Amino acid sequence: MKTLLLLLLLGTACFGQDKTVRDYGITIGTYKTGKLNAITDVAGVKVGHTTRREGDSIRTGVTAILPHEGNIFMQKVPAAIYVANGFGKLTGYSQVEELGEIETPIVLTNTLSVPTAADALIDYTLSIENNLAHVRSVNPVVGETNDGALNDIQGRHVTREDVLKAISNATTGAIVQGNVGAGTGTICFGYKGGIGTASRVLPEARGGYTVGVLVQTNYGGDLTIAGTPVGAILEKREALNSGDGSCMIVVATDAPLSPRNLKRLSKRAMFGLAKTGGNGSNGSGEYVIAFSTNQALRIPYFPKDNIVLEKTEVRNDKMTPLFEAVIEATEEAILNSLFAAETMVGKDGLKIESLPKEAVMKMLQN
Repeated sequence: MKTLLLLLLLGTACFGQDKTVRDYGITIGTYKTGKLNAITDVAGVKVGHTTRREGDSIRTGVTAILPHEGNIFMQKVPAAIYVANGFGKLTGYSQVEELGEIETPIVLTNTLSVPTAADALIDYTLSIENNLAHVRSVNPVVGETNDGALNDIQGRHVTREDVLKAISNATTGAIVQGNVGAGTGTICFGYKGGIGTASRVLPEARGGYTVGVLVQTNYGGDLTIAGTPVGAILEKREALNSGDGSCMIVVATDAPLSPRNLKRLSKRAMFGLAKTGGNGSNGSGEYVIAFSTNQALRIPYFPKDNIVLEKTEVRNDKMTPLFEAVIEATEEAILNSLFAAETMVGKDGLKIESLPKEAVMKMLQN
């Protein structure tokens, strides 16, 4: 077990809203975190939420991730998407796979709101100055998980305005986690899931690069925390822990990586999910979207007339520290989504309890 402090030293005050695993004295991995321990530790990355929690059955929302603060369509970023299990509705995959670039914000929402979010991303792109005169094709990237247990998903309550609001609200600062945005109605390991984030910063000798991860957790398996089989010890929750539901993982880094090495990096994020006990069930879509913010690798819409591109990138044999960083950050981001989430009552009176932190901490101390 990897705990920095005993629960008694932390005191009962730590059991509150939007607390992360580190607030409970749990350390994941060995690399240092960024200042915010969030995907926004990667310079320029912005995240915004719109949360829809209304009446007794609307429990959904939108989370938007912007790779940089400029015109993303005109200054695209190198990217890759890894599909571990394809039971999902990720829009924009084929063009990213073919060209190795992303040209819009990345939006996460619920399964049946993907078309609305994609349409809103097109509107957003066309609304930016100078784009209207040039844009003839837009590849909106939208991921999802199914929040239909807690949320009236068939009502399709996410609107175009919700998506645009999440984009306009996006900030480079601290990120609210848990029951927020696209994680409002999600369930993870039978407990309340949500949005989680974490980051790692490599030592200067290993490049000094930052890796940030944001997750939307809605999957199951046998919950494991810092190597302890927590799920096996806690009361079993079979009906709510089938494993179905999906997990979206977004990885950002300032390391100069080509789409090929971004694909390799995205694959390693799944190791972090596996360390939490995820089982990649038949009905769960596991997707990783990875991009580099490195200025030297931006892909301009109006390129110079050079036929050959000259770019600097991390060597293959120097990728291992980045692999280790993304594994650690993914594992911690997922656990943060659980620790930050609160008990929720939703559609048809369904009540999903938050992770029992006190019981978990006692296990980790033994």
